[in-house]
Amino acid sequence: MSTTSRFRLFLAFLQLAGLLLPLRISAIRKDIGFLEERSCRTTVQGRYLISDDEGNVCDALSLDSRTRCCPWKGERFPCHGCNLLSQCCTSYEFCVSCCLNPTRTLLQKVVKVKVSKPATAGTYKTVFDFCAGRCRHNSESVVHENAYHSKFHHCFSLTSNASGANLTQVETRLLGIDVIVGRQGDSCDAVCKSRGQLCVMNKLSLLNQCDVMQRYMTCKGSCLASAGADQPAEVVDDAPRDLYPGACLYTRTQSMLSCDGSHQYTRRLCPCA
Repeated sequence: MSTTSRFRLFLAFLQLAGLLLPLRISAIRKDIGFLEERSCRTTVQGRYLISDDEGNVCDALSLDSRTRCCPWKGERFPCHGCNLLSQCCTSYEFCVSCCLNPTRTLLQKVVKVKVSKPATAGTYKTVFDFCAGRCRHNSESVVHENAYHSKFHHCFSLTSNASGANLTQVETRLLGIDVIVGRQGDSCDAVCKSRGQLCVMNKLSLLNQCDVMQRYMTCKGSCLASAGADQPAEVVDDAPRDLYPGACLYTRTQSMLSCDGSHQYTRRLCPCA
C-alpha cells in the first residue's frame, strides 16, 4: 500500500471516530446526575457549640463555612445532658438536636403550636423552628425572674405551650367540678372525702395538662412529664432535689391516672363533686 493510500485511510478513520465519539459521550453523559449541594440552618445562641437542622452538634470552628453544616461524624440527634422524661436539657444546642429527632417531635404536631401565647401569634413552620424556639430560655424555666429553677432549663416539651382555646374547652368540661389542690401526701380520694365529695375519675385527664395545672398551682415555672399514679401533682418545696421541688408533674400514660394514687412529696390536683 502506498504512502498516499495509508494517509487517506488514516483520515477516513479519524472522520469515522469523530462521528461516533459524540454518540458515545452523549450516552455516557445521559446517566450522569449532579448531587444537590448540602446547605444547613444553624443555631446562633451558643458561644462554643452549634446545632444544625440535620440534628448534628459541633464546635463553631468545625462548621463548614460554605454549607453552614456540621461535619457528618459522630452521633446524630445527640441528647447529651438531657432528661428524656421531662424533655429538658442542660445545653441549648443538645436540646435542639435531641428535639429534632423525628421519633420525638413530629411536624404535624409542631405546625399546630403557637410561637407565643397571644391568640394572634403564628405557628411554627418547621421542626427546626420549633426546636430552636422552644429550647431557648423562657419564663417557664425561671424562678423569681432572675434564677433558673433547675440546670435542665432548655425544654422542648409540646404540652407546656398549649393555646388559650384549649383552656376554654377544659373549663367548659369542668363545669360542676370543684378543682382542689390537696395536702402533701394525700390521694384525691382523701382530698375530696375531706370536703364531703367524691373524686371524679374521668375528669383527671382534663387536669393532666401543664396549662391547667399552672392555673391552680404555682409550679415554680416548671412543668415536667413524669410517671406515677399521683399525677397531676405539684412537688413540695422541701422534697429532695432530684425530685424537682416546686415543679408540676403530668403523666403521658393516661391509664396511670388514679383517684387513689399518692406520693409523700407531692400535692395532688383533684376533681371533686
